[in-house]
Amino acid sequence: MEAKVDYYEVLGVDRDADARTIKRAFLKKARALHPDVNKAPDAEEKFKEVNEAYSVLSDEQKRANYDRYGDPDGLGGFGGAGVDVSDIFGGFGMDDIFSSFFGGGASGGRTARTAGRDMGITLRISLAEAASGCTKTVAYDRLAPCDDCNGSGCAEGGHVTTCSRCHGTGRVVTVQRTILGQMQTQSECPVCHGTGHSIDHPCETCGGQGRTPNHETVKVEIPAGVHSGQSLKVEGYGEAGIRGDRSGDLIVRIDVQEGERFQREGDDLYCVEDVTALEAMCGCTLDVEGVLSDERVSVTVPAGSQHAQHIEVEGYGMPRQGSHARGKLVVVLNVTVPGDLSAEDLEAIRSIAAARGERVAGAKAAEQAEGFFGHRHGRAASAKPKHKK
Repeated sequence: MEAKVDYYEVLGVDRDADARTIKRAFLKKARALHPDVNKAPDAEEKFKEVNEAYSVLSDEQKRANYDRYGDPDGLGGFGGAGVDVSDIFGGFGMDDIFSSFFGGGASGGRTARTAGRDMGITLRISLAEAASGCTKTVAYDRLAPCDDCNGSGCAEGGHVTTCSRCHGTGRVVTVQRTILGQMQTQSECPVCHGTGHSIDHPCETCGGQGRTPNHETVKVEIPAGVHSGQSLKVEGYGEAGIRGDRSGDLIVRIDVQEGERFQREGDDLYCVEDVTALEAMCGCTLDVEGVLSDERVSVTVPAGSQHAQHIEVEGYGMPRQGSHARGKLVVVLNVTVPGDLSAEDLEAIRSIAAARGERVAGAKAAEQAEGFFGHRHGRAASAKPKHKK
């Protein structure tokens, strides 16, 4: 989609600004405009505009397309590559990430959560990629360790201290007098927001959290033989913890796309191969394309094979994870009848059929039948009948 606004102007940066400058500008504007902190009627719309600008300028490929063509998807609106992830499940859009950022890890009524949460993505790959194994680069948004304070939450010269209000418990107790006597209520500490610690000079970029919303890429190693629905874990690439606490993991759910040629059942692969009736009767050898790159499989079709017969070839299916073994390649025969036999070919076949007592017409009877049916269907007597495959 063609950009309708100047993304650099939206963020207030020069066109040659580096990635860190762009991120700082984005965070500054996003924190001021996010609906959680700004109740102005147009705050949400402006926040979305800032978020869109950052999503383009923080992605190298999209930014290059935008600078060159004025469109983040490139010339003619056809998108660039680089993002292999299909969606983020569990509600982790950039807006949700900012909501978590402003929430600071508090979890209503309980001690604040400072460890990062796990995040999940779905990654689609082809059957060939699943067979050989591959490395994919995925792009996603998360709360990542702050670059400016290295995740500590402290500005230069700042220190983390035990909260003087709650004495490190993260909770404060309020005593109220009622007609029933004194009642105590416990709530989150308003000073440290439940963490039990405070910072005398917090980092301006992250506000003392030690983490900021960030657009990131990570390489995911896909093992050979992976199954659809299987999950892989990339440790430490989920949501970053507050002030250096443990980060969550990135859980990558694999979605293996169905191939046009092969059908997968477990570790076995099924494919359909055409053979003529003569090849099925006499037997033959097929040169079949395998699932791996440049792989060829020799398949022996025994004499007398039937339509839809299965021929199994061990060791040419999908790799079995954790071993060097592979499943089976199962070739399903599709027997077809030749429609271009010469008169000599037909006579030779009739001789064999007659010797076996098969019900076949002689050459003269066949010619008469051909002429009869050709006349009935408005065709020339010399036209060849169509054979059903």
